[in-house]
Formats: sequence, structure tokens, C-alpha cells
Amino acid sequence: MTTIEVNGKQVEAKPGEMLLTTLNRAGIKVPTLCNLEDLFPTGACRMCVVEVEGQRNLVPSCAFPVAEGMKVKTHSDRTLRARKTIIELLLSNHPDDCLYCVRSGSCELQTLAQELGVRQRRYAGRKSSYKLDLSNPSIVRDPEKCILCGKCVRVCEEVQGVCAIDFAGRGSKATVCTAFDEGLNVSSCINCGQCIRVCPTGALREQSSAKQVMSALHDPQKIAVIQHAPSVSVTIGEEFGIKPGVDVAGVLTAALRRLGFKRVFDTSYSADLTIMEEASELVHRVKTGGVLPMMTSCSPGWIKFVEQYYPDFIDNLSTCKSPQQMLGAMIKSYFARKENLDPSKIYSVAIMPCTAKKFEITRPEMSEHGVSDIDAVLTTREIARMIRQHGLDLSNMEPEEPDLPFGERSTAGKLFGATGGVMEAAVRTAYHMLTGEELGELKIQALRGFKGRKEATVEIAGINVGVAVVSGLANARALLEEIKAGRKDIHFIEVMTCPGGCVNGGGQPLCANMESIKARMQALYNIDRDGPIRTSHSNSAVQQLYKEFLGEPLGEKSHHLLHTHYAKREVVL
Repeated sequence: MTTIEVNGKQVEAKPGEMLLTTLNRAGIKVPTLCNLEDLFPTGACRMCVVEVEGQRNLVPSCAFPVAEGMKVKTHSDRTLRARKTIIELLLSNHPDDCLYCVRSGSCELQTLAQELGVRQRRYAGRKSSYKLDLSNPSIVRDPEKCILCGKCVRVCEEVQGVCAIDFAGRGSKATVCTAFDEGLNVSSCINCGQCIRVCPTGALREQSSAKQVMSALHDPQKIAVIQHAPSVSVTIGEEFGIKPGVDVAGVLTAALRRLGFKRVFDTSYSADLTIMEEASELVHRVKTGGVLPMMTSCSPGWIKFVEQYYPDFIDNLSTCKSPQQMLGAMIKSYFARKENLDPSKIYSVAIMPCTAKKFEITRPEMSEHGVSDIDAVLTTREIARMIRQHGLDLSNMEPEEPDLPFGERSTAGKLFGATGGVMEAAVRTAYHMLTGEELGELKIQALRGFKGRKEATVEIAGINVGVAVVSGLANARALLEEIKAGRKDIHFIEVMTCPGGCVNGGGQPLCANMESIKARMQALYNIDRDGPIRTSHSNSAVQQLYKEFLGEPLGEKSHHLLHTHYAKREVVL
């Protein structure tokens, strides 16, 4: 360890690490607008500048390595004046519409302006003017609110490997834009929303469906029903001051009923349904020499990524719809028939951790005779805003159970919210399908955790099944390149678009640090550990659905309602 002096006190540092990392670990808060955990620092925003003895100029702590005996001042008059000037300069070219901005109250620029005491405009001039990009079904770009921190560019390129946006222009003409400055809809964007998650201002936000959903709730001709994804119940509480990782499924159900939804369903139910189809598909491919490795199809950003960049792997994708779309199809077929309802009168809403789900419902193959499986998708953030708008507080409500027939779930279905969860659930059920027995240890530790790539070999009925789990599409790209180069020891691959899986999705509560994300993940593991039903094939409600309506997994009816197809897409580069 290395010892440095910070504000007159001794602080332990790891040799070679950046000063900002040391300061954060010591509980010393230094602001930053451009820094991203686990990525190489750029020092672009200069908000994290500190005084280091012997250095003539202020240094960016995010990009300045520690050294033995270093003496640092983090909040001297000089550093505070520098940070305040940076904020004042940024605000001089920023819209004055905080009262109307979706990020008001969670905007990092606004927060720093308050903390640094910016109370008047010191710099004035003609502001830059850019057009609002509303072309994308998932994401809205407002370049006038961009502060050129570069975080969206870096996460799109370095974490997701998509490169849909980049810097263009120089000096005061610099912007972040798509290729040829076209709409985001014709770019290589996969709609994942990771750019929204890291954006410090309102320059990027989700396309909101709240208005349409509220209209449907007040339409006497519509029967509004809603489902919520496995990860949502362990993340939405953060919007109401509840600590990260607390499961609020019961009170969320109660709040949704107060909003006026006639039925509240749990997408974890259809996650179990997905496993029944997906595990059956894997077993069928293994037995019949089908296309391997089979790849999961739950994550719509990943699907678009394959269609655009790796069309040769389209046949490797599972034909299963995502749990969202499966439940949507069941609501407008099985549920409609059971309740004697006209499917066209049902307004089906999904609460998802993922902005790409908004894109998914627009795909033409996700509708039947003009009736969409899902009519609207709300992110976790959107439904939290709607709940607050109606004067409800999740921290002060009594829990309620979701509605049947789509309210019963296994804990395997709940695991879908974390990277590796789909694979773990699928292995449990595939093992049962091939052996007739239950897997001895249901918890597969090798597939758990935040690590971007995990691999394991599972012996099933004398067959060594190689499985791989990746999250973050740059990791997926690396694995696909290995397979293209001839790797053949993997049979099944789970890919989640967002790092860590749905608990870190582009539609989740903002400003979460790594500890919060890990707490969300651990909450799902705890639910699985303590639950009475831990395998998808043990879900009696799913068994009843097959008995009454679908017949059998991969049967004619289930194939028609629960499976789909994909196609190569053009990419603007």
C-alpha cells in the first residue's frame, strides 16, 4: 500500500491506482461528470480537479495516479472556483427549462450547480441550437442539453460495441451525433438505453408512453392490464427512498391496482413459460443435430445486434419470443378466451427495465392480425413517475398478490433479472427433461455474479453441455468471434444486452452505483434461495396452461403463439 496525505490526513492508496479511486474509497467526495467505473479515464470534464503539491496546475484526479508521499487538497478555494467556473460555462450554453425537464431533481449538472452555489449567470451569449431527435421508438435525443461529457459515446462503443454515436465537429461546433447526423432510428442503435443510464443531463431520455397508458386507463372501452418484469420489483423501490435490493413486488402490485389496471400479472410467470419452450428447443437441437450453439432471445437489443452485425448467427438464435411477448400473446389469446373478452379491447402494458422493449413491440412479427401482443411499454422510471403523480408511496402501502392465471411463478423465473439467470433456469429444466430427475444442486455458482463473461460445463445424461453467459455486447462480440474462428465446445449461450443483466437495464432508476446494482442482483439470488418453487417446470400454473390450452412445448399451438423469426437488418455506418 501507498500512503498519501489528503486534506491534512493520511490515506491509504493502492500503488498505481488513480487518485479519484483512492478518494472515493476514503469517503471523500470529488465531483465528476465524465468518469465511468471500470473504463479508462479521459479527464474530459475537469470537474474532479484537485491541488497536488509540486504541480503548478490543478490535476484531474480521475486520470492522475497516486504516488508515495503525495499531498492533496480536494476542496481548496482554488479547486472550488475552478469547478464553479466549469459549471457556469456549461450552463451558459444550456437550456433554461429545468422545470420541464424529465431529469429535474436527478440531473447531475443541476445538482452540482446547487452544491457549488451557482446562483446567477456570469457568462452569456448566443446558445447553440439543435433539432430534437424523436425518430427512435425507444430513445429521445436532445442535443441542446448535451454537455459533451462523452459518457454516452464511450458506453456505446466500449461496453456495447455498437458505436451508434460519436463526436463530430470541433471547438464550439462539437456535437455528439449519429453517422451523417441522421435520425437515431436509421443508425446502428440497438435501443438498449445504456446511453440514457450514464447521461448526466436530459440530453438522452426514453420515449415516454405514460400519456397513452393514462388515456387507456380512463377509456371505458378498454380493459387495461399490466405485467412487471422480474427485476423491476427489486429496483423500483429506490425511486421512493427504499434501499437498493429490497423486493417490493407486493406493494407494486397494490399501487398498479390503485392506478386503475384491471389485472396485474407477473412476467416471471412467462419467464417460466419461456424456459419450458427454450429448454425444450435446446434438448431438441442437441438430440437431432440442430444448429448449435443455441443462443437466448430474451433481450431485444441483443437480437437487433445479431441481425445487424452477425446475420450468419440468426439461425443460432432461439425462436422463442421474450417473456414480455409470450405473456402478451397469452393475455390476448388464453386470458381473453377465459374471460370472454375481445382481444382488441384489451390494452396490454408491460413494465420493463429495458428501453429496447419499446422497440420490440413495434416489430411486425409481434402482432397477430393487426392486434399487438403488447400495446405499450413503460420503463421502471416511467411507472415510478406515474405512481408519484397519483400520490402513492410504495413505502407506505400494504402488499397484494398478483392476479391469476399469470401470477404464479417459480424463483427460476425471477432469476431472469440478473445475468446468468436465464441460463441457470434453463439448465435446471433441461436436466429434468433429459434425465427425469432434478439437478442435485440448483444453484450454479459459476453462472452467478456481475462478471461480463462466465462459462461452465454441465453434465446432463452423460453429455457434457458447454454453456456461456455474457452481458454487455462487447463481450458478446468477442465470444461470437471465437465461435466464428472455430470454437465448438459451447452448446448454449445466454446474452443480456446490458452489463449485469436487467437489474442494470437502460430503463432502471438512474444514478445507481456498482454497490446498488450488486444489491439488486443479490436480492434476486435471495428470492431464489428462499422460494418454495425453484424450477420452471414445477410451476403448476404453467403446467395447467399446457394442459388446457397449449398442448405441449414446441407443439403446433405453442409454436404459433410463443415463437417468432428474425431477419438481417441494414446498418448505416
